Amino acid sequence: MTVDAGKLRTLQELVAIVRQRQAQGERAVFTNGCFDLLHRGHTRLLRQARALGDLLIVGLNSDSSVRLLKGPSRPVLLQDERAELLSALTSVDYVVIFEDANPGRIIAALEPDVLVKGADWTMEDIIGRETVERRGGRVVTIPLAEGCSTSRIVCRILELTPRNTPKAES
Repeated sequence: MTVDAGKLRTLQELVAIVRQRQAQGERAVFTNGCFDLLHRGHTRLLRQARALGDLLIVGLNSDSSVRLLKGPSRPVLLQDERAELLSALTSVDYVVIFEDANPGRIIAALEPDVLVKGADWTMEDIIGRETVERRGGRVVTIPLAEGCSTSRIVCRILELTPRNTPKAES
């Protein structure tokens, strides 16, 4: 299986799509993240985000931007794998991979009607909030699924991995 070419788009393509859909009265929703080791917290956030509008665009941090944010051992899954997983979700309409450490440039270009982040973000810290609100859009935080964290999953895997066992190929 490969990334759904219909869902993985460039920023330039998405700007045209969003403008066309907004001209038809539809609401564009944007969220972003690393989405490394996709888990139920991610899928719940994406379903709830999609319910806030007519199309959901997910900004996906590139491998290099994940390393900047999370450290040299991340991401666990490479950007093409993460994009493929996100593209397989019915709640996600489009995916765009971005190299920047934050999504400010993408949000400014797309001008979404709704910007969504997890509730671990304070309104003051949400990048793009001012851009969206200045246009009359809204920013929504969605409660996190308790106990769901990629870092927690990675730590649990490391705890369960015997140190003397040769690496298995899968």
